[in-house]
Amino acid sequence: MYELQVEEMSCGHCVSAVTKSVQAIDAQATVEVDLAERKVRVQSAAELDTIAAAIVAAGYPVVASTTI
Repeated sequence: MYELQVEEMSCGHCVSAVTKSVQAIDAQATVEVDLAERKVRVQSAAELDTIAAAIVAAGYPVVASTTI
């Protein structure tokens, strides 16, 4: 499981956009978004760097990431 600190998320649309960006890489990925903490937890077979790049490409800066 990965945890990413993602800035500029503020609403349900942001949650949807981030979730879709991750699931475009891995359709089976589980994505949990905490808007208050600006954290995204992802369970996926894809690499962390690939997931982070997809979120950035969707327009949301990833400022930190880790494997948990």
